[in-house]
Amino acid sequence: MQKLTFLLAVLATCAFIWSAPGAAADRQGGRTIYETYCIACHGEAGRPIDPTIPNFANGDRLFQMDSQLLESIRTGNQTMPAFRGLLSDQEIRDVIAYLRTL
Repeated sequence: MQKLTFLLAVLATCAFIWSAPGAAADRQGGRTIYETYCIACHGEAGRPIDPTIPNFANGDRLFQMDSQLLESIRTGNQTMPAFRGLLSDQEIRDVIAYLRTL
């Protein structure tokens, strides 16, 4: 019984640590970052002028997991610059959280 109680206490502690507020995405902060770095190409509210750029307003690319989007933003592609070193992973997660509200 003591082992079970100890195990439950450890699991509860781990759950608390993993759900700590510092790890949560900040949508408003993500919006600010989006307006600073992304809006010129991806457009107001995620609607780009150039049809070759993903339209976040209609869900383009947003069916991917956050980890895939994070890596895409980190590394960039032929037209989009890499944001590794410019934005932290947490800031990128904040942008992804904002994109999911469009």
